[in-house]
Amino acid sequence: MDSDITPTRLNPLSLPQLFALDIAPRGMVLDPIIPEKGLAMLYAARGTGKTHVALGIACAVAAGRPFLKWHAPRPRRVLFIDGEMPAAALRERLAAIVGGEPPPLLHVLAGDLTEDGIGNLAASALQAELEPHLDGVELLILDNLSSLTAAWRDDAVCWLPIQEWLLRLRRRGMSVLIVHHAGKSGDQRGTSRREDVLDTSIGLTRPPDYQPSQGARFEVHIDKGRGILGEQAEAFEARLVTHQGRAGWAVTSLINAQGCRVANLHNAGLSVREIAAEAGMSKSAVHRLLRKMLSAAALAQAGQHWTHGGTA
Repeated sequence: MDSDITPTRLNPLSLPQLFALDIAPRGMVLDPIIPEKGLAMLYAARGTGKTHVALGIACAVAAGRPFLKWHAPRPRRVLFIDGEMPAAALRERLAAIVGGEPPPLLHVLAGDLTEDGIGNLAASALQAELEPHLDGVELLILDNLSSLTAAWRDDAVCWLPIQEWLLRLRRRGMSVLIVHHAGKSGDQRGTSRREDVLDTSIGLTRPPDYQPSQGARFEVHIDKGRGILGEQAEAFEARLVTHQGRAGWAVTSLINAQGCRVANLHNAGLSVREIAAEAGMSKSAVHRLLRKMLSAAALAQAGQHWTHGGTA
């Protein structure tokens, strides 16, 4: 009777069968935030700098080089799909990043240079149209979700066809970075179901003392990161710095950045309550930072006196 059973594509495995399979361990596309066959999201409020970061990631992965606190172990083929940026601005930003050495493994599909724009990635027809351009791509970057989807509702139902497409891309070995807007709450906009399948979710937020004249300056927070632990998971602050037409980044640990803000406000004579309100921190956090700074100053002073006494 068993011989009459029709084989199906569903094939449960025993643990010995699973363990015997030749499955390569997952490497890193951008260590530690984007693994091979990984799905990641980068989100922020409008104008924070998420496209700057997405383009920086694209160039770093295509060239196999570091970016911010992350590192691409080797060059990989990258396709960057932009849904809304003017082509002139897109080219200007990329030129500032790569200078005279554009990585050959990076290709750009710009909505501004495409008749009728890119279209709705939830549509199977567009997914099929993209198929020839995905051959060999190891990292696909979608900037941004709102401009590349024409959902009539920003909910789980409209997200489902895109999620199914992303999972198909992952099964064939591709990693995907989705760039998205933050909502009024500061979290990624729309259904939280998007985060269910993600390996990594990264949010960019402006520091409490941000000034518009500072341009792209923000805090980087890893909200979800499978396998990202310890120092790799710690938040940090980044600021875009342009020198002679080349774009670079100044990166500071968030603790150091907050410490500088607290120290400046403390030296200006503000109370703990006033510092907390100005810096957007809790009073207990301000207290902790002030204690650390006072302890460090005392140790430094003691060490300096000891050194002088020992060499006299």
